[in-house]
Amino acid sequence: MIEELVTAGVALASVGTVYAMAAARVVKQYERGVVLRLGRLRSGVRGPGFTMIVPFVDRLQKVNMQIVTMPVPGQDGITRDNVTVRVDAVIYFKVVSAADAVIQVEDYRFAVSQMAQTSLRSIIGKSELDDLLSNREKLNQGLELMIDSPAVEWGVSIDRVEIKDVSLPETMKRSMARQAEADRERRARVINADAELQASKKLAEAASVMSEQPAALQLRLLQTVVAVAAEKNSTLVLPFPVELLRFLERAQQPAQQAAPPAPQAQQSSDGTAQTQPSLPEAQQRPIQPQELSAQAQQLLAQWQQSMQEQLPPVETPLDPDFRGSKSGQD
Repeated sequence: MIEELVTAGVALASVGTVYAMAAARVVKQYERGVVLRLGRLRSGVRGPGFTMIVPFVDRLQKVNMQIVTMPVPGQDGITRDNVTVRVDAVIYFKVVSAADAVIQVEDYRFAVSQMAQTSLRSIIGKSELDDLLSNREKLNQGLELMIDSPAVEWGVSIDRVEIKDVSLPETMKRSMARQAEADRERRARVINADAELQASKKLAEAASVMSEQPAALQLRLLQTVVAVAAEKNSTLVLPFPVELLRFLERAQQPAQQAAPPAPQAQQSSDGTAQTQPSLPEAQQRPIQPQELSAQAQQLLAQWQQSMQEQLPPVETPLDPDFRGSKSGQD
């Protein structure tokens, strides 16, 4: 009798252990459990931790409550301004009602993916190319509203939607590059014209200041010569200073006024022409550089030295009466 009781107790304990093992379930912290008893939804949603169900009667379905990151495949479309583009995006969503996600829709992940693709195509057709490239924040908000409206009934909340990339045809890329290049060239020309205007105003002011001091022009000329001479691969041609020509002209005018008139021929009694004695050679010869002032000698020496350095030597003819003709050579 005792042996039968012991055997029955062991059998009941084994059955209870098997039943407990079949009924025991563990729901993780980020999950919620939906219980269907004989195909009918139970009112309560099982929270995280250890829970028990009726074996062979209840069926526990776990729903992940974490935020899901789902890429939206690239969609080809034509924008409102007739440009063919390919746009791909990414969507972030989570389940807020585990019971609705199980009961209202067969597969909420697939449903959200298809809705995102359809909404993305609709957004492409309603937008222009410039909006897709520069005004993405507004398009993201509109895409989020389009997906979130039907997803609320499925117990899903759309967290955010982002457009990742917009692929353009190669011809459109080249056209946009030419447009950007032309715009930058236009701005460069405007900036250069503004710079020229400002430079002309400054040069006009500088010219008005230099006109009061003629020596400033010579100093500026020397500064320009120094700047050009810094380049070793250039030939420098030094212009003849106008001030020196004016000084020589002023120096020769008093000498010409002081010179006596040229000798005149007179008729003698025998019919032969006689000339008056000419002036001494010292009075007939032109003014030599040694007779000029020290300033003129210095300027002339500097000019001659610069011309000799820059210009090739010129051979002088042997005959003083040479005029460049064949008769002169003969």
